[in-house]
Amino acid sequence: MRSFSGTNHQRQQFDPSSPSSSPIDGSNSSSSSNAGGGIDLSTLTNDSVVFSGIQPTGVPHIGNYFGALRQWKRMQDAAPAGAKLFFCIVDWHAITMPQDAHILRQKKAEMFAALMAIGLDPKRSTIFYQSEVRAHTELMWILSCTASMGYLNRMTQWKSKMHLDDDAKGLDHDVAQRLKLGLFSYPVLQAADILVHRATHVPVGEDQKQHLEFSRECVSNFNHTYNTKCLVFPQTITTSSPRIMSLRHPNRKMSKSSPVESSRIDITNRHREIQSRIMGAATDSMNRVTWDPENRPGVANLLSILAQCGYSGSAAGGGGASEAEIAAGFGPNDTLKDLKMMTADALRLELEGVPDRYHEVLTSKGGKYIQELQDHGADRAHASAKETMRMVRDAVGLGGKRFVAKLPRTQEEMKELKVW
Repeated sequence: MRSFSGTNHQRQQFDPSSPSSSPIDGSNSSSSSNAGGGIDLSTLTNDSVVFSGIQPTGVPHIGNYFGALRQWKRMQDAAPAGAKLFFCIVDWHAITMPQDAHILRQKKAEMFAALMAIGLDPKRSTIFYQSEVRAHTELMWILSCTASMGYLNRMTQWKSKMHLDDDAKGLDHDVAQRLKLGLFSYPVLQAADILVHRATHVPVGEDQKQHLEFSRECVSNFNHTYNTKCLVFPQTITTSSPRIMSLRHPNRKMSKSSPVESSRIDITNRHREIQSRIMGAATDSMNRVTWDPENRPGVANLLSILAQCGYSGSAAGGGGASEAEIAAGFGPNDTLKDLKMMTADALRLELEGVPDRYHEVLTSKGGKYIQELQDHGADRAHASAKETMRMVRDAVGLGGKRFVAKLPRTQEEMKELKVW
């Protein structure tokens, strides 16, 4: 059996006693290679503005990491120096479903610490809680006044939460009684999140493209209604990464909501726990390695994880092999145990240092360090949103130049006004 050989990511330690210091040095932390698929940054310039958000679900699992968070780190490392990067923990979106207040606060802090742990640098990127920048909801209301109910009715997000088919007709009486307005209008707030920072680029996967198209629709509606160009049409940054599936039920997506902890791997799990969960992953009775996602979903899931970690398989060079190429590199004497051991080792290298730094950030200054970092990010986000809202209010008539009534001063002026 061959051993895994990947990039051993070196991470700089930070001084928790110094709130002014960044816990992560972007030049030395996390994965900066293009292993396991990547993100197209070719359209970014010094004038670009990137926005992306994530729900406060607590510690992310590797599906969140490979699908979004690692892409954020790569953007931070590779984007032009003048490009602005906004990464938001979307706590207003979280309350479309009722939340326990204490648990929500805890999960927000855990997600913030996780973003620091994987290598985001608050000196380079603006990282903040959505609810700390009120302009997001102000713009949502203004966009709601020009948004189409028909378009919202066709959106699939609320239908999936209501356990409806994507092609369901929508607002019949029974559905309307159960559906909450916040869930139905969720895409309008999502559009406001993007547009309030005049984002030019938004990284999205296949399941989020509909939301970005709705954001563009909101720009068209608003700019046309108020004869302005103050809102910017965002572009898509395409990301390529497979869905990481449950380790226990490989036909289901890996999820934080699963009550079975062994079905997922969190980015803060240490090597022993990672190895235990990977070795216990559901596969099948064919004790050899092949790439057959339809018939062997458990094996395919492990190969996808291995590919995301940058394993080169039979290909020459430093990673980037497809799942099929990796599978082809296993010989007839290699077993599923070999595949599992290699996958566990790959994850150990990929996530090296993350658990230690996560706990450092989370506990530093009794939790106040995270708040200091968040306050810094929120101030920067507020400054960004303030300029957009100045233009929006001016276009709508809610701000800008004040109307001043000019009173007549002479008899001639009063005659002209026909009030004499």
